[in-house]
Amino acid sequence: MTVAEAIRAAVTRLAETSDTARLDAELLMAHALGVSRSDMLLRAMRESVPETFAALVARRERHEPVAYITGTAEFYGLTLAVTPATLIPRGDSETLIEVAREAFANRPAPRRILDLGTGSGALLLAAMSIWQSAEGVGLDQSAAALVVAIGNAQTHANTAIGVMGNREADLPMPRLDRGMARFIQRDWRKRGWAEDLGTFDLILCNPPYVEAEAVLEPQVRDHEPATALFAGPEGLDDYRVLIPQLGKLLVPGGVAVFEIGAGQADAVSAIASAAGFTPELRHDLAGRPRVLTLR
Repeated sequence: MTVAEAIRAAVTRLAETSDTARLDAELLMAHALGVSRSDMLLRAMRESVPETFAALVARRERHEPVAYITGTAEFYGLTLAVTPATLIPRGDSETLIEVAREAFANRPAPRRILDLGTGSGALLLAAMSIWQSAEGVGLDQSAAALVVAIGNAQTHANTAIGVMGNREADLPMPRLDRGMARFIQRDWRKRGWAEDLGTFDLILCNPPYVEAEAVLEPQVRDHEPATALFAGPEGLDDYRVLIPQLGKLLVPGGVAVFEIGAGQADAVSAIASAAGFTPELRHDLAGRPRVLTLR
């Protein structure tokens, strides 16, 4: 069986599992071949099928996300490592970066950037790809997620990388050239988590915001980390904790950019207004409410 024939057979197998069966099959085959998808489509369609391909398709049939199978996801032009310890970065979340970019289009670049709930480091590293001399700080309660973020920073950023918190001795601290990114293990639900962080020009946050009883696709519900998804019965618990504390973390004139769920714009705006912020809503490319900018 050739690569092309195996892809067609895999599409049929995956049709009941995925709305993107063709793309999934192509990405899995490219991973099995050890080449990019574009190189595979151009040069490898008549080659023999790697022995590992069938097992990859079987994993996808069990609803395991393609990103976890291949170990990578694309975000804002960056290829990032991902594991089940981290959420898979979504293209919709790139709206946060575009909103932040616009916020600083006619003013000095942010000198310090904070990413709350950094996960794979996607938001922080995307921002630092724009503002390469900025100091970045990524917070997460998960040490396993921080290991992934550090690896991604080593791949993509000219940074000095360190970790502070309970696992400092277990994680690497290489020193390179230009800007600096620190990754810190903290839980914002615990008192004193922000006391030694200083202040920031830009805060980015894609917090947990899924309602506890929400019905999710199996590839999300059964595979992505629940602690990064769910936030109480209304999906608002983390906004209620974080937003009232932003004032002590932002410099005068600083900007916070938060991702929100599709039906949460009014509720999160009310939380922000009560905390003294002026919220501004932005939609993603599909027209869904996606981002609140807080000033």
